[in-house]
Amino acid sequence: MDIANYNVKPASKAKKAWVNIAKRYDLYLMLLFPLTWYIIFQYLPMYGLQIAFKDFNPAFGFLGSEWVGFEHFERFFDSYYFGRIIWNTISISLFSLIFAFPIPIMLALLVNEISRNKLKKLVQNVTYVPHFISVVVIVGMLNLFLDPNGGFVNTILNSLGFESIAFMERPEWFKTVFIGSGVWQSAGWQSIIYIAALSGIDPQLYEAAKIDGASRLQRILHVSLPGILPVIIILLILEVGNFMNVGFEKILLMQNSLNMGSSDVIQTFVYRSGILNGNYSYSAAIGLFNAIINFTLLILINYIAKKKAETSLW
Repeated sequence: MDIANYNVKPASKAKKAWVNIAKRYDLYLMLLFPLTWYIIFQYLPMYGLQIAFKDFNPAFGFLGSEWVGFEHFERFFDSYYFGRIIWNTISISLFSLIFAFPIPIMLALLVNEISRNKLKKLVQNVTYVPHFISVVVIVGMLNLFLDPNGGFVNTILNSLGFESIAFMERPEWFKTVFIGSGVWQSAGWQSIIYIAALSGIDPQLYEAAKIDGASRLQRILHVSLPGILPVIIILLILEVGNFMNVGFEKILLMQNSLNMGSSDVIQTFVYRSGILNGNYSYSAAIGLFNAIINFTLLILINYIAKKKAETSLW
């Protein structure tokens, strides 16, 4: 009897699953499009990763090119640019994580504490708008405002008695400008998910805290923050899992020969090596190395979050 039940159970589960799919066919049809996109543009191209271990020649194709093992990885590790590229990538991502990640959280808490609806909507609209400005326009605005000859920022510095600063040309200012402009552009948009999470907190918790004599700051620390902590942890995991991927388009637009020492990251180096110079195998090896680091960090931070905070992606 047990054996019969064991044989029937998987079939019944499969039948039940197909029945549920038939009932919700419209939702599964909607899911079909993103799945198709991911398969075509994310998973099928992984077949080409083999060129990272080959001396790829388009005339011979993927399978016909000569196998060279880890030669391209060793070439990258031994290159003159390796230390600079790794440091720039890590430092930009780390500073963004430290300074840029908390700002949307603080903005959401600020918006949540505004009692007047008109003022709240005004703050939200003003902070959301920069997100819809294209990266090209943002970099153009930076070049205009930070121009050492008549730029808005340098005009203010000159009026205060300071000399003009070529922000876009000096390597020591690149990361500050890049991260600061990124915060201005994306903080409002990223705060939306935190505002949504705050709206789901039970209002009775705030009322109970008021009755207990908690100040506004105490209510934020002991009610608001714990209420959105799971969301913060999930977004932190996603951020760390994307740690080695910085804003390629924006960095490429801001990059010039004068600030290359601080602006050259893995993505821009891969672009120059693979697209401009045609070193496809070499750039594929660098990209694979970058992806492996991101994958390792994602697994690690998810494990830590699951152990310490009991919140994780899986």
